[in-house]
Amino acid sequence: MVSNQDERIDMLKIGVLGAGHLGKIHMKLIKEIETLELIGFYDPQDKNASKAEEKLGVKRYTDLEELIHACDAVDIVTSTISHYECARLALKNSKHIFIEKPMTSSLEEAFSLVELIKEAGVKAQIGHVERFNPAFLAVKDYPFDPMFIESHRLAQFNPRGTDVSVIHDLMIHDIDIILKLVNTNVKNIHASGVPIISDSPDIANARLEFDNGCVANVTASRLSIKNMRKTRVFQRDSYVSIDFLEKKTEIFRLYNEQPSDFNTFELDLGEDKAKKYIHFDTPEIVPVNSIKMELEEFALSIYHNTEPPVSALDGLRAMEVAYGVLDKIQRLNII
Repeated sequence: MVSNQDERIDMLKIGVLGAGHLGKIHMKLIKEIETLELIGFYDPQDKNASKAEEKLGVKRYTDLEELIHACDAVDIVTSTISHYECARLALKNSKHIFIEKPMTSSLEEAFSLVELIKEAGVKAQIGHVERFNPAFLAVKDYPFDPMFIESHRLAQFNPRGTDVSVIHDLMIHDIDIILKLVNTNVKNIHASGVPIISDSPDIANARLEFDNGCVANVTASRLSIKNMRKTRVFQRDSYVSIDFLEKKTEIFRLYNEQPSDFNTFELDLGEDKAKKYIHFDTPEIVPVNSIKMELEEFALSIYHNTEPPVSALDGLRAMEVAYGVLDKIQRLNII
């Protein structure tokens, strides 16, 4: 058992709840992480369970609490509606938890879960995987001070995500990234969206206004012809384009004097105006498996008794904004 102190053990015993598409990916990657020992999984669906047993050779537990008792940490990759109850059982037994986004199926559950995590005194990480996307990692330490952000997350239809709205399925990724970049409170939300093939919005757009004057325009669709996952950040002296799908990042930076770099071009602003110079850079992209990396970081936070890179409070903030967007759409009587 791992204590809440910086106690070292050779392997951290972890169990996975949920053996669906993403659950099997988590299990496969956990088996590759040296600091984690996958002791088993729980899934009440026999079809999912038999595939995981057959393909991955992982022990199936038919009793959820038996698996929780056998673990140091629990990886919750079930359907969103069961996140809270699974997490509550784990926390009741003082187990560390990794929980996929969105962290719960309601805002009330999210607030309650944060309190339960504090009471249990354990580590909890939310699976906002785009934080570990190579394109975002390439500019993780860039001096961001955004004035305007534009995000587009468009996906072809996949029935796996329709248990929640497109806001909680797709847009919440960009909400989390934007909150990380701006790092101040949202003061106002404008939004619109429509359900097309499900009972909740399948296409949505939101305008987020922050206390510091920054504005973010966020669009998400799960009925697109082609996929797109791109965020553009505009600030006083630079423009940064982060392509989460193509794993590519570009930085355009403005200078008053010409830097000694061949990736610079002159910007003529007209007569009687000083020239400006734009420096173009493509930061090195280091390939990583984002899901594997987030699970590795979760384990490290337990070993070293440090704050997980995506905390429960981060997850709660993203949930608050996501529900703010959904509330604005519902107030328009569109759904």
